[in-house]
Amino acid sequence: MMNRKILSIGFILILMISVLSACGNNNANETESTAAPKESETQEVESESARETVNIGSLKGPTSMGLVSLMDKTEKGESSHDYNFTMVTAADELLTQIISGDLDIAMVPANVASVLYNKTEGAVSVLNINTLGVLYIMESGESIQSIEDLKGKTLYLTGKGTTPEYVMNYLLDQYGLTAGDVTLEFKSEAAEVAAVLTEQEDAIGLLPQPFVAVAMSQNENLRIALDLTKEWDLVQGENTSSLVTGVTIVRNEFLEAHKDVINDFLAEYEASAEYTNTHIDEAAEMIASLGIVANALIAAQAITYCNITFINDEAMKTALSGYLQVLYAQNPESVGGSMPGDDFYFIQ
Repeated sequence: MMNRKILSIGFILILMISVLSACGNNNANETESTAAPKESETQEVESESARETVNIGSLKGPTSMGLVSLMDKTEKGESSHDYNFTMVTAADELLTQIISGDLDIAMVPANVASVLYNKTEGAVSVLNINTLGVLYIMESGESIQSIEDLKGKTLYLTGKGTTPEYVMNYLLDQYGLTAGDVTLEFKSEAAEVAAVLTEQEDAIGLLPQPFVAVAMSQNENLRIALDLTKEWDLVQGENTSSLVTGVTIVRNEFLEAHKDVINDFLAEYEASAEYTNTHIDEAAEMIASLGIVANALIAAQAITYCNITFINDEAMKTALSGYLQVLYAQNPESVGGSMPGDDFYFIQ
């Protein structure tokens, strides 16, 4: 068990440095209450006692976009438990709160989940994949139609030593391109990449959603040249890994004490993610009102490219473990030094 009192500041600092960040259910409760009718007052007491407070953290981006319906239901008192949501802009903020026990559940980059698992000696488990790839190659012209077309070009991107670089290196290698064939020029922020795309007519950039939607709204000449999620799938062959952006993790201490609550949450989260994908305009309004994206129009455009999903159980394990193996092959520290064990994956 993790105990915040025995965690040293040094340990947390080490963990933060290691982070390589780059996007049952309520019906069961109703069935139970109707299966054994009781006095209404008794039913209210039982329902109240069954509710738990769950502290949930997410990043301001695609992973939070899949949660907005559940956030809305929670605010209206329609969720099966009392979910307290916290949105932050940096993954290390979530990690320190998971370690301290201030958060029970968090949506984090896939490789960050593995890093945390290794650094805490297995104190967290992954519940589901919530977001697949959100990386897109952008240009104003028509010169890039495939990965091979990048040969001899300069690609502007962010994420030196993190997931975007590893993904690009993997794809270039799969197409027989070496480091000398394509120049990867790194910028500190996505906004800088977008600026280069605007200033240089022939520039090629790699951007994540929702920055892609923002950039396209500001520069009508920009187009999506390549979807790296699709490119990843094309080179997989018989492999079944996926390009994974975000996963949901839980503190095992909380999981062991409240497995029924976790099952409730997962059912509600799955419904929330489906709502975002099928009620785009309504979800976009929620996303904009929460400040995740500047306005509903951009949010609606981003949703269609964010690959918001809900993949759990064995399918999650297969897709995620394959992705982490690709990162591990390039740099073991990108996943925390070693591949996570089977206990990393929560199977219902």
